[in-house]
Amino acid sequence: MSNTLLSIAESWGRIDGVHTLDELLDWIDRRNQTIHVEIHKVALEDSGFWFYDKTEGCIRNRNRSFFQITGFVQRHGETVQAQPIILQSEIGYLGILCREIGGVMHFLMQAKIEPGNVNKIQLSPTIQATKSNFTQKHGGAKPPYLAYFENAAAHEIVVDQIQSEQSSRFYKKRNRNIIVRTEEDVEVLPSHRWMTLGQIKCLMRYDNLVNMDTRTVLSCIPFCKLPLSRSALLQLAECFADKPLFRSVFMASGDNPLPRLYHYMNNYKMFAEADRKLLPLHELSNWEMRDGELVCKRPYPFKVVFCDIAIEGREVKHWTQPLFEATGMATFGLLCCEVDGVLKFVVRATPEVGCFDGVELGPTVQHEAVERAPHEDAVERFFAERLADGRGVVYDHLLSEEGGRFYHEQNRNVLIRVVAEELPPLPEDCFLLDYRTLNNLMQVNNTLNIQLRNLLSLLEA
Repeated sequence: MSNTLLSIAESWGRIDGVHTLDELLDWIDRRNQTIHVEIHKVALEDSGFWFYDKTEGCIRNRNRSFFQITGFVQRHGETVQAQPIILQSEIGYLGILCREIGGVMHFLMQAKIEPGNVNKIQLSPTIQATKSNFTQKHGGAKPPYLAYFENAAAHEIVVDQIQSEQSSRFYKKRNRNIIVRTEEDVEVLPSHRWMTLGQIKCLMRYDNLVNMDTRTVLSCIPFCKLPLSRSALLQLAECFADKPLFRSVFMASGDNPLPRLYHYMNNYKMFAEADRKLLPLHELSNWEMRDGELVCKRPYPFKVVFCDIAIEGREVKHWTQPLFEATGMATFGLLCCEVDGVLKFVVRATPEVGCFDGVELGPTVQHEAVERAPHEDAVERFFAERLADGRGVVYDHLLSEEGGRFYHEQNRNVLIRVVAEELPPLPEDCFLLDYRTLNNLMQVNNTLNIQLRNLLSLLEA
């Protein structure tokens, strides 16, 4: 495994591979021009396969498969939050195949169109499939390359993690993030291309090009297990001579922040007095069907729409389904600073309504377009000031959320580097952790939320 991780780390520093960046961008552009896509909104009653089940109080399909949308209410003290939520208990594959080609590790990436994508094609994992898809419950073909992940033990398993999805929209939803290294020659379909990790990182600089699923899978690479021998460090230093930020992320600080972190998180899980329950959609008094959409009577971060979808080249080429449409743009932000030569990040314990374990570590700032319970502390104000004047901003791009369930949702992802002494005192729900610690925590299911995982994937993009 150590040789594979070192090869992946070196691939991070390579922007030359089987194809050049220009060739990859041309390939994406050609596929965008030639693949037929037709998506338009319809009313629920016109969607055919989907309907509102009055008995169960949920929106579901006639096969009782895939996913359904029901009501959810959470009472925390005097605060009540009620909304639709997606139920999808099955765990799907988010899988990336990698292979050394010409001595450089490459990743097999897919140019995939999801119905909710704002821009048609986005770079996706080798395979991105729900259990309903790959067990062919909807009558479609099996996804290509599925066998590598179903038979992963026959190859080298680099990552195999069950990780959470957006817990503000899903109820306890998780997917299997998996990376498999093979030594076999792999047939490359027109929908796929080999890329170095450095090339994928470069493509993250393009708005809405590298999708959420790719970002979460790559964030799980266990760089914390890299042996930091002198020879390995020298090898990495040579690859990243012009990337001081990259070098610092592999350095570990001497302190151990985990006891305090676990104490806070476990206290929350043990003592948080939140009453949560699922309920029929028609019992959500603040929600109504209006103009063929399920909408809140007051400002809310999302609504539910229904779409008729035709996409060429998919396992199923024509279908209807509901999608959650954001009513604005969220901001996900991460502050980082150097302490004694080690890069550290301000992360925050973040409760969310559908979170599998109640709370996970999230970014410094996780602001929906419409805040449900406005809360601002000194750290959030500091972040807002730095973002407004642009000081220390190292990454600021629009990236899409999961296009299979969310319609045209793109959010602002921001990394800001500051001087440690400038940070205001951290509130008790915030922690200053180095990358190596966060990467270690990434190897534990349901510890870092998807917004934080996605932001960490953008380092040295």
